Amino acid sequence: GIFPETYIHLKEATVKDRGQHETVIPGELPLGQELTSTLREWAVIWHKLYVDNKTTQFRHVQQLTYSLIEWRSQILSGTLPKDELAELKKKVTAKIDYGNRILGLDLVVRDDNGNILDPDETSTISLFKAHETASKRIDERIQEEKVRQPIFNTTHTYSLYVNFKNFVCNIGEDAELLMSLYDPDLSKFISENYLVRWGSNGMPKEIEKLNNLQAVFTDLSSSDLIRPKISLVCQIVRVGHMELKDGKKHTCGLRRPFGVAVMDITDIIHGKLLPGDLAQVQKDFSHLVDRSTAVARKMGFPEIILPGDVRNDIYVTLIQGEFDKGKKKTPKNVEVTMSVHDEDGNLQEKAIHPGAGYEGVSEYKSVVYYQVKQPYWYETVKVSIAIEEVSRCHLRFTFRHRSSQESRDKSERAFGMAFVKLMNADGTTLQDGKHNLIIYKGDNKKMEDAKSYLTLPYTKVEMEEKETSSGKSLHHLANFTPNKDSTKDSFQIATLICSTKLTQNVDLLGLLNWRSNSQNIAHNLRKLMEVEGGEIVKFLQDTLDALFNIMMEMSENETYDFLVFDALVFIISLIGDIKFQHFNPVLETYIYKHFSATLAYVKLTKVLNCYVGNADDSSKTELLFAALKALKYLFRFIGIFVACMTAILRQMNDYHYNHYINTFKTRQDIIDFLMETFIMFKDLIGKNVYPSDWMVMNMMQSRVFLRAVNQFTSVLNRFFLDQTSFELQLWNNYFHLAVAFLTHESLQLETFSQAKRSKIIKKYGDMRKEIGFKIRDMWYNLGPHKIKFIPAMVGPILEVTLVPEPELRKATIPIFFDMMQCEYNFSGNRNFHMFENELITRLDQEVEGGRGDEQYKILLEKLLLEHCRKHKYLSASGEKFAWLVSSLLENLLDYRTIMHDESKENRMSCTVNVLNFYKEKKREDIYIRYLYKLRDLHTDCENFTEAAYTLLLHLNFLCDLSVVMNAFNCIFSLCSSSLTSLPSSYLEMWEKAIQLSKELADMYENKVFDYEGLSNVLKKRATFYENIMKAMRPQPEYFAVGYYGQGFPSFLRNKIFIYRGKEYERREDFNLKLLTQFPSAEKMTSTAPPGEEIKSSPKQYVQCFIVKPVMNLPPNYKDKPVPEQILNYYRANEVQQFTHSRPFRKGEKDPENEFATMWIERTTYTTAYSFPGILKWFEVRQISTISPLENAIETMELTNEKISNIVQQHVWDRSLPVHPLSMLLNGIVDPAVMGGYTNYEKAFFTEKYLQEHPEDQDKIELLKQLIALQMPLLAEGIRIHGEKLTEQLKPLHDRLTACFRELKKKVEKQYGVITLPPSLTERKPSRSGSVVLPYIMSSTLRRLSVTSVASSVVSTSSTSSDSTSSRPGSDG
Repeated sequence: GIFPETYIHLKEATVKDRGQHETVIPGELPLGQELTSTLREWAVIWHKLYVDNKTTQFRHVQQLTYSLIEWRSQILSGTLPKDELAELKKKVTAKIDYGNRILGLDLVVRDDNGNILDPDETSTISLFKAHETASKRIDERIQEEKVRQPIFNTTHTYSLYVNFKNFVCNIGEDAELLMSLYDPDLSKFISENYLVRWGSNGMPKEIEKLNNLQAVFTDLSSSDLIRPKISLVCQIVRVGHMELKDGKKHTCGLRRPFGVAVMDITDIIHGKLLPGDLAQVQKDFSHLVDRSTAVARKMGFPEIILPGDVRNDIYVTLIQGEFDKGKKKTPKNVEVTMSVHDEDGNLQEKAIHPGAGYEGVSEYKSVVYYQVKQPYWYETVKVSIAIEEVSRCHLRFTFRHRSSQESRDKSERAFGMAFVKLMNADGTTLQDGKHNLIIYKGDNKKMEDAKSYLTLPYTKVEMEEKETSSGKSLHHLANFTPNKDSTKDSFQIATLICSTKLTQNVDLLGLLNWRSNSQNIAHNLRKLMEVEGGEIVKFLQDTLDALFNIMMEMSENETYDFLVFDALVFIISLIGDIKFQHFNPVLETYIYKHFSATLAYVKLTKVLNCYVGNADDSSKTELLFAALKALKYLFRFIGIFVACMTAILRQMNDYHYNHYINTFKTRQDIIDFLMETFIMFKDLIGKNVYPSDWMVMNMMQSRVFLRAVNQFTSVLNRFFLDQTSFELQLWNNYFHLAVAFLTHESLQLETFSQAKRSKIIKKYGDMRKEIGFKIRDMWYNLGPHKIKFIPAMVGPILEVTLVPEPELRKATIPIFFDMMQCEYNFSGNRNFHMFENELITRLDQEVEGGRGDEQYKILLEKLLLEHCRKHKYLSASGEKFAWLVSSLLENLLDYRTIMHDESKENRMSCTVNVLNFYKEKKREDIYIRYLYKLRDLHTDCENFTEAAYTLLLHLNFLCDLSVVMNAFNCIFSLCSSSLTSLPSSYLEMWEKAIQLSKELADMYENKVFDYEGLSNVLKKRATFYENIMKAMRPQPEYFAVGYYGQGFPSFLRNKIFIYRGKEYERREDFNLKLLTQFPSAEKMTSTAPPGEEIKSSPKQYVQCFIVKPVMNLPPNYKDKPVPEQILNYYRANEVQQFTHSRPFRKGEKDPENEFATMWIERTTYTTAYSFPGILKWFEVRQISTISPLENAIETMELTNEKISNIVQQHVWDRSLPVHPLSMLLNGIVDPAVMGGYTNYEKAFFTEKYLQEHPEDQDKIELLKQLIALQMPLLAEGIRIHGEKLTEQLKPLHDRLTACFRELKKKVEKQYGVITLPPSLTERKPSRSGSVVLPYIMSSTLRRLSVTSVASSVVSTSSTSSDSTSSRPGSDG
């Protein structure tokens, strides 16, 4: 052999089903076999990841694969001890299961020892629980991985890093610097303070912080990024004497306002933030943010609240106060001292945090304002205490006058006290917002005794409420000395609570404590749906527990079942909100770990069925829609119910089914049972009760359902088929259930890997074929009832036939012919129009949705033709229909393929092909749908002109006047938008807008009588006329493009198209765009038509050249004084013919007259439609070529027109520059330019040419006439040139005059003298006073001119300006 024997190892194996389809089962351990098959399956995916350049996933799978290969070798070695093998087995199965999940493969279910469960040997409930356990285990593993990786795929949380460098300000005392983020538009601080204590020596108070003062402001969200402005505010508080000049005997340690600094950081916020929350920032930017960095949180929750983010911050802002001066002559210098105490009055140590960067303080002292009666502080601090202590704690504020004299200050005592409890009597936390507190005055000892004041009201609102209820004044109820002045003082604070554990919502609290408040359960359940989402997600598990406990413990009251169901739907919908999306794992974990209401599914299913059953009840519509959106999770709560039902059905045999049906007492009972069963099965199939990767469970359910459905078909045939007992709706439900089963994604084997496909076929077979053949048989069983299902069943049967399984297609496509035959025989119209229309409609939908292929088209055409040709009456119409459907499928498949093409041009072409098909078939509904697809493609490409023309086609199908007018206005706006309202690539179609405005005006005036609308339209129309005359409009170039070779798709192959370019688009740019679209195409350098060799080549060849549009003037413009501005539009619009001139040599080169053998071939291309239209290109339908003589005639005609019109412009407008006229005249009269007229003489005016082309005699005479006609035109031009003469132009003019004199002499001698009537050159002012420029056609010049007999006597008396006697129209 080719390998040495020592290198060969024979594996033990068992061979099953020997022969062509034998199966080799290795004799190694089952785990070894699983490893081998897993590695083979992963290898295919790994390769695809490499091809798709998904580097991260590729590396991940690589690591997993290498681990499995290593472990496989250890297992196969057989050298591992039993305990190590068992341990390795756990690692291997965990790794396989994890890898399968991240690669989107199926879940593998195992027993406790890690062996794969055999579904045939396992009960349904055990199988279900094994799936749940395996799925939960993998979810936990993935969650662990996520903890190690960034949580966000898209960043929703940001942080601002601040590095404090220095503080330079000559204060002379210590200072506190408080930095925070501020929204100037809302006049609101949005973050905590970052505190820096600065010494009087110009350095930080804590020397170790020198050069290490940094903070990070966290929890910023995308809503903060779009704030119009954000500032970083630094408040400077001086800590020292009352006045800077005070000396040693004066009070020190007072906090006094000093200054503020503000920096606009909007640009930084918009573009230079650190992405991620604090943990992510510490990980990603560890060089900036470490444990010593101060963290200032946002005052409020971030946009997304992360599960596990436990927070319990209470922000207190001292806002303002008003204090009576009492016996003092001047207002007091009030200092507020804030502290936190429990109900016994014990001080909570270090509970107050003035700013990030420092530990908390036990007492916080406010800034002191000197002799201010109404101080405004706006100082915010954070209170942090243990959650369990909140209910017992309150804030105490004491007020003291501070004297600047130290001796007096020591004797000052607190003159008042206020307090506020953190938790209300009903258990809710203190509400966010402002609170006006009562200031109590009296004995200082009593102020410090919590029991003396905690029974009193703490806000003025509370006092008023108590006074109202009791009818007595409460001002003297405190154990304080009564003081008539106490009510004059006021104090206001604001609070904001950011807590994931404390709720301010009494309704949510009432629900959580439902057992102690059972009479309000219904009220609290309804109120739950009004609670703010952030409150609910903080208590998600507690809320869900409460809901299910209510449902199970209050089972006697059905009202609660509906309310709990609605509340569940509300919570699930809430979790779908992006703000709370990261609570999905919390909900998942709850379902797997904490959900214990095992019988809840009965009640949930009951409520859901009730909502579905009452779907037509408008009061329940919204609830039903909300429930349908939440079905994914609702079914997770009722998933065990489906498993139980499947287990029961799995154990039933034929006898059980028959016996069960026989237990129904009436026929109606059987109908009701089958109806409900069919609807339930269809719902369960459609809703995907189990996750898609639960392959074994899904296949088990499908197999059991299939067997049940097949049992019920015999009941249908037995009881509900004959003429008297037929139940249309029951049969209809059966067919729809069967089709839903057959087309379910879990059975579409073609979408799976080869390994999975083989596994399913081996274990379960292709269940689609079994149900598909049953559908066929049931259809044919219907007999005369078939007509009742046409056209309704055309779509479902089409879905079946489109399943890419050859045997199934062959079995079911003939049903279409049966439907045609049935409608033909029973409809009374002797046709199958209902079937035809429905099939076309549904084919369009299905193919666009991704179904169908070339093989289907071929098979459908073949089978329809075979059956139709055998039929006596359907042979002709049926065959025609078969070809029609085949053609439609070809167009639709092309359209679908090209829709994924990057080339929008190709997509437009295919869309137009489909459009034309539906137009021909008069299928307005589908035609209009594709019209709007085409419109959208155009607007995406900024082809607004073409978009408007596309919409115009829709008008042909509109009948309703209001709809017509709306459509008109839409098109009108596209055609008439101002220069600034659309991108620069837009070509203004004012002429078309004028035409539309006339139709709109007629409707406004004569049909809807809307004179205001009419007025607006007429004003706009006036603007369009003005734009035409004054605004500059770029003219587009037109390009001819030929696609040659078999490499192009059929709609381009060997065809020529004319393309309308964008304004200012050069040929080079157009060529580049073309070749980018077809990178493998070869550009042709010649403009000559290609030979057969190129056309039949398998390659792609592109030919591109510029063509000139042939102006097609409206009849009413011809031979009339039409301004040039109006004509310009028609030079590039409303055109359908285009010319291209190509020089070529005929015969041998004549050294004396090169022109004699150099011929010009001019080709005219006629397109299928005129430009502009619904596309920027149209196929060329006709090509015609003219001879060199005809080309010479047209060239002379165009030249004469050009001279005539420029001469007239100069006659009527003396201010025009002379340079263009100089260039034109010089190019004609100078004999050195292209050989002058002698070239025509040598080429065409010879005996030899006449002998060879006797048919051209008239054309030669016409060319001579045109040459003669040019003389009076040139004479007028030279005369005007002389009148506008400048010193610099004199030499040129002299030369022009001399050359023209010789030329005129020769031409008039050989071809005669022609004169023009004066009417052609008369000056005619327009109504606006501007010059009207008539456009004179060459044919008109010839018709109006007078030819005299050719004479050898020619006047030679021309002056330098070719004197008056030689002017056209003179006697000369």
